[in-house]
Amino acid sequence: MISEIRRVIGGYTHTALETTRQLLLRTLSRLIASLESPSDVIHRYGHMTLQTAAIRIGIDLGVFRLLTQAQAEGRGAVSVDGIVERNPGAGGLVLNRILRYLASIDAITQVSPTRYAANQRTRHLADKTVEAGLAHFLNTVAPQYEALPAWLAQNNYQPPADETHTAFQAAWNTHLDAFAWFAEHADHLAYFNDYMALRRQRAHDATWLSVFPVARYVRGWNPDVDRGVKESAGRKQKAVYVNVGGGIGHQCREFRERYPDVTGEVVLQDLPHSIANALETPGVVNMEFDFFEEQPVKDAKFYYMRGILHDHSPARGRVILEHTRDAMGPESILLVDEMILPETGVSQMAAAIDLTMLAALGGQERTEAQWRETLAEAGLELVETYMYAPLLYEGVMVVRRGRGVEC
Repeated sequence: MISEIRRVIGGYTHTALETTRQLLLRTLSRLIASLESPSDVIHRYGHMTLQTAAIRIGIDLGVFRLLTQAQAEGRGAVSVDGIVERNPGAGGLVLNRILRYLASIDAITQVSPTRYAANQRTRHLADKTVEAGLAHFLNTVAPQYEALPAWLAQNNYQPPADETHTAFQAAWNTHLDAFAWFAEHADHLAYFNDYMALRRQRAHDATWLSVFPVARYVRGWNPDVDRGVKESAGRKQKAVYVNVGGGIGHQCREFRERYPDVTGEVVLQDLPHSIANALETPGVVNMEFDFFEEQPVKDAKFYYMRGILHDHSPARGRVILEHTRDAMGPESILLVDEMILPETGVSQMAAAIDLTMLAALGGQERTEAQWRETLAEAGLELVETYMYAPLLYEGVMVVRRGRGVEC
């Protein structure tokens, strides 16, 4: 194991920095697991929820921001009394016990019996995006994890029939699906929206547009509606790009900015509350649409879905795919932008997202073989895949109508 770590560190170069970092983390994690005793295992998993509780307390008290700010200003460590000053009425004895535990899990660093300082993990925990993400997971998602074991046992470990019969309903004692529940719980929706908004602001990662050869696929494509063919939603010109369930239109804007000379309409589709807040991008049509209904835009070149199908049960996902298939013409392509899991060795983060989809929505992440099966059941065929974030297993799948399926 030590030799493997040395080999990984030896490959820690600028050209493969993130790949090497991820590999090093996984190798070190395996090393720790190999050294643990039965007692270590008990305390690791038995105290795991205590760790998340302590982190939440630290956020509530502003500990991570305070220590990070003190370090940035050159003041070094902060005393327990200094933290009490920021939290009037708080008891110093209890605070010191909490801080001592946070130091034991390396969330902060203890420099004396009553003084604490920031470290790398502290600085991460003080970050607005991390704080927003943890608020979402600790307040909204964690109860679903707690409910999942009993829910699975009661349902004989079978997948949910639909999104109204999941661990989410058990956790929150509701008959509503997660999307409808969010609409009635503004505080939880705010946690999620803040997290996603901050992620978008800081996103510098590749997207499908960085790898997918749009120009090659539209070469020779005629956007004019053929004579004798029923117009698509009253249009004289076919759409070149339809973003199904595209939120407020970030992807549509990026498509239009990258390809200003590609002819054909760019259409954003989502529910009314999203379209009401959609970006006003020149050359983009904003359209209210429920993807469980018939697709009104016919014969588009590209129909694009990002993270839509993993949110829904297989049966509901098939409805979405079939409506899209029925709208596709001979030259149409469905672009499915999702995780494509490997058959073995799935990362902890991806496996966790998969189980989160199970608990919250009855959805799932899929391997390539599972994607092929899912698409084939809806009369579609996976033709080609372009990976744009391999470490996250994210790629865009090129999908056409299956052979023998009439247009």
